Amino acid sequence: MTAQVTQLFNNIWQHYLTVTPSAEKIHQLLGSGNDVINDHVAYRTFNIEKVNLDKLAAHLLALGYKECGEYNFEAKKLYAKHFEHADSTQPKVFISELLVEEFSPEAQAIIHKLIDQLPEDAATAENFLYSGRQWQVSHEEYQTLLAESEYAAWVAAWGYRANHFTVSINHLENHETIVSVNDSLKDAGFTLNSVGGEIKGDETVKLEQSSTMADHAEVAFTDKTVSIPSCFYEFAKRYPLENGELYTGFVAASADKIFASTNVAA
Repeated sequence: MTAQVTQLFNNIWQHYLTVTPSAEKIHQLLGSGNDVINDHVAYRTFNIEKVNLDKLAAHLLALGYKECGEYNFEAKKLYAKHFEHADSTQPKVFISELLVEEFSPEAQAIIHKLIDQLPEDAATAENFLYSGRQWQVSHEEYQTLLAESEYAAWVAAWGYRANHFTVSINHLENHETIVSVNDSLKDAGFTLNSVGGEIKGDETVKLEQSSTMADHAEVAFTDKTVSIPSCFYEFAKRYPLENGELYTGFVAASADKIFASTNVAA
């Protein structure tokens, strides 16, 4: 089972790198060997039954993952859960879904038009979590979604791929603090997400997070090809609970700001 989990995340990582070339550079910048451990991977989807959160989670549950927390993002109209494996060295997975029915009829129509292009069993494909976009969408439709939800527009453009990977600062040999990591990134010319401050969270909530702003990559829409934000790299420092074990959950207020890493205007 462990080999299957490792292979899955290797495939997800390689697919992520195709539109996030900065991740490989950051991996080499921060690491000193095998100390770059993946804290978690994040996914985005729509709450339409064919591709909803549970459909993505099924791939993880089949490999020994368990549901460990749920989160609501009312302003962004999102619902999310995170999953952990019995083997704590395996990455956690954070999956969110857009509450499609809370958007305008125009946005809803576009989203349903996209999902209608998929076969009913699309989400059961072995490679679904690294299958990318499997529908046709125009740049005009992308812009319409973007006006209401950056999240919706991102999924429409990129489909099913890791939205971000996350470096576990706790495992790095050359960095003990998130400030040290952030300074190294900025010194190397990377731009950090500064929404809500470069560091989201603190020791009191047992989790500190920061992230780069997303790379840009070209997307072939039906009417034109445009370079837009793709994926980003996150960094997490976890603190111990009273029992001495590291906190393994997520902080909604911090995650809310991390979503801004793919903002077009930023």
